[in-house]
Amino acid sequence: MSRSLPHLVSVIVPAFNCAHLIDVQLTALARQDYAGEFEVVVSDNGSTDGLRALLRDHPLTATLNLRCVDSTGVVGVSHARNVGIEHARGDFLAFCDADDRAHPNWLTELIAVAATSDAVGGSIETASLNDPDTAAWLPTPPPDQRAAVKGMYPVAGGCNLGMWRHVFDAVGSWDESYVAGCEDTDYCLRLQLAGFSLAHAPNALVAYRIRGSHTAFRRQQSTWAQKQVQLYAQYRSLGAQRPPLTMTPMQLLLLAIHNPAVPRPLRQLSYGQWLYYAAGIAGRIRGSIRHRVYFV
Repeated sequence: MSRSLPHLVSVIVPAFNCAHLIDVQLTALARQDYAGEFEVVVSDNGSTDGLRALLRDHPLTATLNLRCVDSTGVVGVSHARNVGIEHARGDFLAFCDADDRAHPNWLTELIAVAATSDAVGGSIETASLNDPDTAAWLPTPPPDQRAAVKGMYPVAGGCNLGMWRHVFDAVGSWDESYVAGCEDTDYCLRLQLAGFSLAHAPNALVAYRIRGSHTAFRRQQSTWAQKQVQLYAQYRSLGAQRPPLTMTPMQLLLLAIHNPAVPRPLRQLSYGQWLYYAAGIAGRIRGSIRHRVYFV
């Protein structure tokens, strides 16, 4: 199976209170080396920071075929993407986030792999958009590796994902019960359960921005962990597996050894790295209680 280039690519960018960051992503999209035509649809999910005014008559409007659409009413990235797609004109849909930065060849590499697949996910790196200490908070796999739901299928992140429009039309909307986290995993599973293929484009790189404060990072990681439990509860009958029983005890031991109360020279984990594991455990416990499954 091999397809010709899309007639038009619609880059969907969900956004919420990111007026201070979105120009980095818009500039990166304007510098794409993709030879075909594309448009950028920013879906504003109820921002109160002047995002709409910033995008009105933006200097890159003509270059990017830029439009801002209103996705207020339902909170969450899933709803923002769904509304963005409603307004998209392209036969290929590419997704990235407002606070990240696409590498110059991102769209070219994504489309090249999509020529032989129904959908495609790219890779992320954290080194170029974060200081070294912050970049170390979030473990990131090498570009040639991709995530998977154990017992089921490989998956891709919504900050670097593309699919043909007819695939979306067949699979349906993003699940809006996933407000912030695992909505992309859910969509990738649904896509493959519907018989479509999901390929990997290791050279389609996006620089991923990590939450800059310990508090914001902790909340994000806890929320993601709770959504992982929701995902397991939804898909365990189809083969999804829980983490190994040894994972949490090993992480608790790690947290005890590298407790922030221990002087920094005596512990290997920074406070941000320590929070990554602590918030994950707390989130899995909360999620297990809420969804009445064991995922600890």
